[in-house]
Amino acid sequence: MPRGVKKENLPTKVCPICERPFTWRKKWAKDWDNVKYCSERCRKQKITQV
Repeated sequence: MPRGVKKENLPTKVCPICERPFTWRKKWAKDWDNVKYCSERCRKQKITQV
């Protein structure tokens, strides 16, 4: 991501567990295509919702 991008212009996705939108974060920069869940809590819940 280039520097100086406004927050409203960052890419977003919807979490399949909580169904809330979440925004791109710098720590996900290299792996954004594989990010599916907004948080660790939602990622762990996917296992219990089988």
